[in-house]
Amino acid sequence: MKTGLIDVGGGLRDVFGAGVLDKCMEDGIAFDHCIGVSAGSANISSYLSGQLCRAFKFYYEYSFRKEYMSAENYFKNGSFFDLGYVYGTLSRSDGECPLDYNAYVKNPAAFEVVATDAATCQPRYFQKEDLTPDHYEALMASSAIPVVCRPVVIGGTEYFDGAISDPVPIRRALDAGCDKLVLILTRPTNVQRDSVRDDALAAVLHRTHPMAAHGLRLRAKRYNEAVQWAFQLQEQGKLLILAPDDTAGVDTTKRTKEGLLRLYTKGCMAGAAVRDFLFEA
Repeated sequence: MKTGLIDVGGGLRDVFGAGVLDKCMEDGIAFDHCIGVSAGSANISSYLSGQLCRAFKFYYEYSFRKEYMSAENYFKNGSFFDLGYVYGTLSRSDGECPLDYNAYVKNPAAFEVVATDAATCQPRYFQKEDLTPDHYEALMASSAIPVVCRPVVIGGTEYFDGAISDPVPIRRALDAGCDKLVLILTRPTNVQRDSVRDDALAAVLHRTHPMAAHGLRLRAKRYNEAVQWAFQLQEQGKLLILAPDDTAGVDTTKRTKEGLLRLYTKGCMAGAAVRDFLFEA
């Protein structure tokens, strides 16, 4: 049996995913194939390196620093989230909270990071080996929310957030041969995603990246359809959906200490279901 993990991200809401994966670490749960979108890719990198509570620290502590996210960043650099600070300054080997790259690369799990080609709006699936010591541009690309962040350039190509082109990459995991999938969502399953915010961002983005803007307008539809498919797979015993019952007031760029802790705790509690799902007879 080949097991798979998908963490769809969701900005600061994905502190829920950090909780799920910390619980998986505590329970000794390993997956064969992991796919991360946006903040989900960062969560999974810490999970693969075996660094318990590392991801949580970025949400609960570092996100309150202006260097991490602020209007000041946007006016100075054109990005509300300073991805260079998050995945560079903090995460490098000489940083305040370095990724244990040696442990990460020794983990036998496959890992894919979803980003979106800004010109074509096609998904790009960066592979585990595309992250090299102190070079985590793939994670930056996957997390580059259009308009909120500048595109990330890798090999001469501009990339935006992976959720634009493949917000819930179930098909990718099944094509990789996964028999059982754990899917981490960061909004309640009874709440459909609407396109109001995406449409507003797309109106701005259209001037410079028309294909990415078109993909952004379709994101809500793609997300909602994929979640419905996930429910069907769950009924068949092939997939486990883990999602919070509410987001504790946390959103993509909105947070309080209390809300983050509550949502993380919800993730830890939800993660307790993974073992039984993967190893049930």
